[in-house]
Amino acid sequence: MPRERSNQLTEVEMQVLQVLWSKGPSPVRVIHAHLSELRDTNYSTTVKMLSVMLDKKLVRRNEDQRPHVYSAVVTRRKAQKQMLHDLIDQVYDGSATSLVLQALSSKKTSPEDLQQIREMLDKIQGE
Repeated sequence: MPRERSNQLTEVEMQVLQVLWSKGPSPVRVIHAHLSELRDTNYSTTVKMLSVMLDKKLVRRNEDQRPHVYSAVVTRRKAQKQMLHDLIDQVYDGSATSLVLQALSSKKTSPEDLQQIREMLDKIQGE
């Protein structure tokens, strides 16, 4: 019985999306060149990954162009929100507060960042 596909983005899927977000629509060779800088990978593996991502509707392929050009369907913001939601659920038992407290206590926070956090909290309280 085949394994059910996960909605969670894998590390490689994120890397492919990051290439597409930074470079814009790109052929496989451009995507593969960037992935090769990060990991030892074959061209055929990159093609297969893009095929999986097509099935998951994370990318689209323009078949009118030769070579085919891939573009991201999911936005950076949407991917970040989904990954953050998954992290909160899996690691922090659904508590965004625990995540925020851990993030703030794990590294020195700059005065500028603290000001942005205060402004966001004020905005949330005003809603």
